[in-house]
Amino acid sequence: MKALLLNGPNKPFSIETVNDPSPAKGYAVARVLACGSGLTIQHVKAGRIIVDYPKIIGHEIIGEIVEINGKSNEYKVGDPVTAFFYLTCGQCRWCNIDRETLCDNFKGYIGREIDGGYAEYIKLPIENFIKIPESINYKNNLLETAVVCDAVATPLKVLKKARISSFDKVGVMGAGGGLGIHMLKMLKLNNISSIGIDTKTEKFDICNQNGAEFSISPMENDLNNKIDDFTEGNDLDVVIDFVSSKASLELGASILGKGGRLVTLGGSGKQFLANSADMLVKELELIGSRYCTKQELKDSLDLYARGLIKPLVSYKTDFNGAEDLHHKIETGDVTGRAGILI
Repeated sequence: MKALLLNGPNKPFSIETVNDPSPAKGYAVARVLACGSGLTIQHVKAGRIIVDYPKIIGHEIIGEIVEINGKSNEYKVGDPVTAFFYLTCGQCRWCNIDRETLCDNFKGYIGREIDGGYAEYIKLPIENFIKIPESINYKNNLLETAVVCDAVATPLKVLKKARISSFDKVGVMGAGGGLGIHMLKMLKLNNISSIGIDTKTEKFDICNQNGAEFSISPMENDLNNKIDDFTEGNDLDVVIDFVSSKASLELGASILGKGGRLVTLGGSGKQFLANSADMLVKELELIGSRYCTKQELKDSLDLYARGLIKPLVSYKTDFNGAEDLHHKIETGDVTGRAGILI
């Protein structure tokens, strides 16, 4: 099969012919039709996350099952599928209470510990494939369907994890990115007022078109006054930080009002400072949110199937354009999601 191989940190992709995957017992193989591309996999490409190279990255797939090794009552050859990013055991207490991202026997990620979706075929444990609802016209919406498993499912989890309601005023950091745009869409779907916060001012129009009441740069001198007007003097109820740098987290904590929740997803992993008196007096909460559960992924596919949310994919290419695509992701020049048609 043809595959995009990443031969080392910050190295260019190479298009190579490699052996077709053969499924061991309990595994299945799918023919990949498209694979979404986001900052999560760019961290591997750029060498910020080190893997055992050479590696095929990518996990936001749409594909069709071509081979199954083992008994499966749910899947058959020809079924359209996407993938659950985390390699979990399905048996520990966290998996049993639908909190798979905390799995006690976590084995890693698709596209890091095992080869991912930047290839013509992908081999995964059977339970990591998630069936696409029949009502989704995936063949005419390949990348839109592929990115649901991350770009839509992750914001859906945030909405639940942070207990966000229609009474809340929400700020989304990194609003113009692949997760940020879909967070705005999810908030709008649930009648929740939000603002976009992003350093890329050229993305403001698209943020506002997808749910933000207005957008603002974190460097703008008038930031606090505009938030004050938006919240009628109460500051924000929730800040969702898809950047999660030291600076963004400290800003997020500082613009929360009483009962505020700061949600962090990913980021640099560096320590940040928050005012402990504010945390006490306002009863602030710091919430970490990782990816989603399998049920939340299925719920996200259902939202798409019912036409309630439509993924925004603004950049599509093939294997030959992968290098340019990842450069745009690295520089923050992609609005919404991007991806590769296989």
